Amino acid sequence: MCGIVGYIGNRQASPILVEGLQKLEYRGYDSAGVALYNDGEINIFKTVGKLFELEALTDKEDPKGSIGIGHTRWATHGKPSTPNSHPHTSANGKFAVVHNGIIENYMELREELKAKGYEFESETDTEVIPHLIQEYYDGNLEETVRKVVGKLEGAYALVILSTEEPDKLITVREDSPLIIGIGQEEYFIASDIPAILKHTDKVFILDDGEMGVITCDGVDLSTVSGERIEKEVFEVDWDPGMAEKSGFDHFMLKEIHEQPEALRRSIAGRLNEDTIHFNEVSLTAKELESYNKIYIVACGTAYYSGIVGKYAIENLARIPVEVDVASEFRYRDPLIDENTLVIVVSQSGETADTLAALREAQDKGARVIAICNTVGSTIPREADDVIYLHAGPEIAVASTKAYITMLMAFYMLAIYLSQVKGILNLSRSQELISELKRLPEKVEQIIDNSVDAIKELAKDYVDQNDAFFIGRSIDYAVSLEGALKLKEISYIHAEAYPAGELKHGPLALIVDGVPVVAVATQQSVIDKTLSNVKEVKARGGVVTGIVFEGEEVIEDLDYKIEIPKTDELLTAIPSVVPLQLLSYYVAIERGSDVDQPRNLAKSVTVE
Repeated sequence: MCGIVGYIGNRQASPILVEGLQKLEYRGYDSAGVALYNDGEINIFKTVGKLFELEALTDKEDPKGSIGIGHTRWATHGKPSTPNSHPHTSANGKFAVVHNGIIENYMELREELKAKGYEFESETDTEVIPHLIQEYYDGNLEETVRKVVGKLEGAYALVILSTEEPDKLITVREDSPLIIGIGQEEYFIASDIPAILKHTDKVFILDDGEMGVITCDGVDLSTVSGERIEKEVFEVDWDPGMAEKSGFDHFMLKEIHEQPEALRRSIAGRLNEDTIHFNEVSLTAKELESYNKIYIVACGTAYYSGIVGKYAIENLARIPVEVDVASEFRYRDPLIDENTLVIVVSQSGETADTLAALREAQDKGARVIAICNTVGSTIPREADDVIYLHAGPEIAVASTKAYITMLMAFYMLAIYLSQVKGILNLSRSQELISELKRLPEKVEQIIDNSVDAIKELAKDYVDQNDAFFIGRSIDYAVSLEGALKLKEISYIHAEAYPAGELKHGPLALIVDGVPVVAVATQQSVIDKTLSNVKEVKARGGVVTGIVFEGEEVIEDLDYKIEIPKTDELLTAIPSVVPLQLLSYYVAIERGSDVDQPRNLAKSVTVE
């Protein structure tokens, strides 16, 4: 949530800043602004709403300046408004700041500053920062910023612009991502790679407690305590075109269509005929035997992938697995020690609750494996081992290709763990790995063959207020993700239940015409699922079944979406694709903002 960009160089900064902010729209925002230094002054331009408003304003005003900062804000302290938008400036107008994160002690600092005569124009926590810089400025901006951040408690990524020292930008990071892009006699700052990918693929990734002083001549990196540091340049391997729509109406639709290729990338170099190779993971059989439990910890879509991971790991590796929501994990004082293996999952690698859970686990002696999409982000850098998804940049807020590659990562990890333990026989390994290799093609078939039918089905959801998803075993885990997708982009209230739980309460909500999606791929419980479908039909529910091709056991379906047959354990990958497409086309029919659903952000970097 929230986005930061900065530029210093020889070009006009305004269009670069606005373009960079547009690349960060997926992070979620409700207002935006830029600050540019020119001819002794800092000029501020802010708007509420979508970025085209800011673009129109800056096009009209045509502000000059080759150094500037920009921000997209997602409201926390104070409603969306022009005064609450970033950048924020000091009382004397000489310092401008953009900030991601939350300053937890801002009320205390605000009262101190008010007592000294400072007046506040916004309700935000951020505005204390430029006032503090003005208060402590002693002719050395770098040292002043060090002093100011020493007073801040919380999470922050900061970029500071000043008329006092207009040849530089200063950046600081603490628990909120920030990178510095390296160009030819120009430099870029961003909270995420897509903002600057068009201009450079070479970046410095700041760690917590680090700051950068950036001029046209270079980047000076240090800790906030003043110790100079050297960093390796990180080279981004994403193609800039991967962050573009490429002719699709929405990023979400593009990313659904990219899933077969994302799956191929995720398995490339990791599968041979009967073995999984994870060069990033170095567990021995002895170490695995010492683990008496595995925790999978994640948020949202990543959490639902973890439920599938639980089924796969317990089935193949025979290790007890508990799946936990990251925002609850550390607050319940989980029973973790050196005999615990913790797997944390995050698309962005910056999810605040998941990062906190990782640190909690390591503090208690656990080994942590990260499953992550963003190379070089905080979570994989702090984990003991990492499995990268290789999904490529995911721009839509509603995750699709990251989720499906998370599933692939869990399936590969489950096989890997079972092989390290020596409990998976050769024929079963070959069977599963052979089927994993076929899944990209099967996902391709589903996308090619089911779109027209799903478009028609979506029309029946337009006027609905509620929808329900049911399934058993892995089908229930997939139902959870299907319900999440529908609710987050179409705004239909959607819930998922284990099909066997209908009689224990949810059946009271099934009335004439209510849509119910029954995911029914688990042959071991297909007769049980059939009974649950009959219960729904008897009460007037309209049932869509996600079933294998040629499935005839469930006869009472109003609609049927068929998927290619696959191993029962691996069905989570093909069965979720129709649910993604259904959510997308229902949202289109209802006129929703598919890529930027209301109140949501792609990267949740605060608790």
